[in-house]
Amino acid sequence: MRILIAPDKFKGTLSAREVGEAIAAGLREVLSEATIDIVPMADGGEGTAEVISSALGGEWVECKAHDPLGRQIETRYGWIEKQKLAVMEMSEAAGMRRLPEELRDPSIATTFGVGEMIVYAHRRGAAQIVIGLGGSATNDGGFGMARAMGFRFFDAKRAHELRTGIGKLINLAQIDKPQHLSLPKILAAVDVKNPLLGVDGATRVFGPQKGVTPDKIEMFERALTRLADVVAKGFGFDYRNQTGAGAAGGLGFGLMSFCGAKIWPGFQVVAEAIGLESKMKDVDLVITGEGSLDRQTLEGKTPAGVAQLARKLGKRVFAFVGRAAEDRQVRELFDGVYQNARPEMTTEENMKRAAELLRDSARQLANELNKICDA
Repeated sequence: MRILIAPDKFKGTLSAREVGEAIAAGLREVLSEATIDIVPMADGGEGTAEVISSALGGEWVECKAHDPLGRQIETRYGWIEKQKLAVMEMSEAAGMRRLPEELRDPSIATTFGVGEMIVYAHRRGAAQIVIGLGGSATNDGGFGMARAMGFRFFDAKRAHELRTGIGKLINLAQIDKPQHLSLPKILAAVDVKNPLLGVDGATRVFGPQKGVTPDKIEMFERALTRLADVVAKGFGFDYRNQTGAGAAGGLGFGLMSFCGAKIWPGFQVVAEAIGLESKMKDVDLVITGEGSLDRQTLEGKTPAGVAQLARKLGKRVFAFVGRAAEDRQVRELFDGVYQNARPEMTTEENMKRAAELLRDSARQLANELNKICDA
């Protein structure tokens, strides 16, 4: 029997590779002669750069940039020399992981460091940049990123140049493009479909988890609306309603507007980069997984993407997850769902024992497969 394990990370607990190795260990205890391939996956969120870079034999390149509060930090991105391909994550410079909870304030947090990373990769000679948009601490619509590339933002009559603070964009009247800006092809990998504005937009859906309080929501909406209006008037295009424009606090909108980037579903970007379909063609069974299985899974998350590809190729597919919602539409994607969650176990204990629980579930699946083969 040949088995392909293609999981995403269990956020805050296990990397995608660690998840795969735990499942493989449990399977091998029962299916000692099985051939097991582990293919770590991602869907545009954190871990995307590592998955693609590792699969393509890339190296890590370090560069200086600024964090969401403007402090200089060391960042890194993946570099695949043969393709002149840079693979990065916006969270490396502007992610929530860069800030303790008490310092998270999207009204001042900036994507300036993301722009610095893009410029650095461009100067290195990148022919293409893939950037994952997940885990952001920002909600600035790419304002900071654009400034790092040389765009300048002014209020009425160019009385003041707007440099920091998303709230100042309410007074935005003009944007100056940098001269001779020539960027490589940029592909933004997203795992959400939200537009920039409105009830399903960046601020209302994702803002609260970054620290946007209810009394600030309208300010953010007005600032991002003004940004989109001035871009539309000055540049002649309007991406505010484009799928994925609201990703990473509107950075999807910023990348399209200021960098000419294309937005792609993150799972598709990763799957194509690592050749997932070709790896899946000759296996008998596919296993995927992620920390949580719920309605969001259907919005382009790794387990749904793996399941759909497996179905296309006529493969059985199983999900190993931290916890699973009782959602029929989600569960029907799989031939079986195994979850770590136990009624008698606290969340903290569950996370601490995640690898052990995955091994247990894998042994259970292996035993069930043996029974089917023996029948």
